[in-house]
Amino acid sequence: MAGRTISEKILSNKSGRDTRAGDLVVCGVDYMMGTDGATPMAIDYFEQMGGTRVFDPKRVVFVMDHYAADGNPATSALQERMRAFALRFGIPVHEVGEGICHQLMIETGRACPGSLLIGADSHSVTGGAVNAFATGVGSSDLAAAMICGRIWLKVPRTIKVVLEGSPGAQVYPKDIALALAGLLGADGAAYQAIEFHGPGSGALDLEDRIVLSNMSVEMGAKAGIFRADAKTIEHLTACTGDKGEPVEPDPDARYSSEIVLDLSKAVPVVARPHAVDNVTAVEEEAGVPVNMVYLGTCAGGRVRDFHQALKILDTAGRIAPGVKMIATPASRRVEMELRNDGTLDRLAAMGAVVTAPGCGSCCGTAGPVPADGDNVISTANRNFKARMGNAKASIYLASPASCAAAAVTGRITDPREFVGEE
Repeated sequence: MAGRTISEKILSNKSGRDTRAGDLVVCGVDYMMGTDGATPMAIDYFEQMGGTRVFDPKRVVFVMDHYAADGNPATSALQERMRAFALRFGIPVHEVGEGICHQLMIETGRACPGSLLIGADSHSVTGGAVNAFATGVGSSDLAAAMICGRIWLKVPRTIKVVLEGSPGAQVYPKDIALALAGLLGADGAAYQAIEFHGPGSGALDLEDRIVLSNMSVEMGAKAGIFRADAKTIEHLTACTGDKGEPVEPDPDARYSSEIVLDLSKAVPVVARPHAVDNVTAVEEEAGVPVNMVYLGTCAGGRVRDFHQALKILDTAGRIAPGVKMIATPASRRVEMELRNDGTLDRLAAMGAVVTAPGCGSCCGTAGPVPADGDNVISTANRNFKARMGNAKASIYLASPASCAAAAVTGRITDPREFVGEE
């Protein structure tokens, strides 16, 4: 029998039996997460299921990131219900302003190698950056798991993505992720895992891996997993000291397909409205006017993302007249680092609006919303109609560098025009 992929190994460990792609398994869950966008419904299901206790409150976490503390009575009531439930059962809560759930799962070390994580948000796949099987589930699944500590899953087939070579100037992980989305399509990895390999994969820092794992769900993937290495262990040691149980694929693991990406041939790209796989080179869209630039989200709101953008913004020292720039750090920890090094002050001095950590404008529920007819360029992961709260706006997705280039010129611009070799 052929060897096993990382996903097959983790789900075998968590189900207590040898499993292969296609098997249905019941697995013990290491951590489960709910946001204010899904947890209130999960509480409804919990009560309908007759739940009277949470199996292990230390393995559950609630995060209030989708709705800002804006005084909206309806959302405030939902958040209060979460707080009351959490207090009743002893569940830890990350409050409004602490950051985006996926960022916090990694920052706090809840996501670690070999673990099984579920979250009532599709971008829970982000945890795969640290060698976890992390996946999104529905509110009813979260409710059931809170009661019994288990979940049923179908073991996914796995696509092997081999990253080779080194990217050139102004080509970043977001460009690689969008290029892969363009190649696979929005459903090309439907109910499969993506497993990242190759020297280009190992060269990526953790912040870079997070982008690729996060974006894997935009191709339909159930998980997007990296192998653990010294960079993974260094992160975990700094967080909790718990290194987890790293999982390697077997040398003869069976994959559904293999894709090789030569990063040396990659260029800055953009996903055009209104689909994440509508991808083309930035230079092909050059000149399209831009009204709003958004730096933030679980796909582009970390320290490195802001530094990449600032490098280009500093060349001009300003944001183009008529362009609204919104900057939202992914977490309070990110925010503090960016304040301490002066990044946020420099962005604000150029005219950017800096908002509290969280999902912000990405989903149109906790930050500035684009106006009718606006063209938005964003570091986010989705650009379907009304994603940012206005169906009459058009959203382009790009790297922080490409977003910054557009902010400086007021139009989509190839970032290589600003900075040469790095």
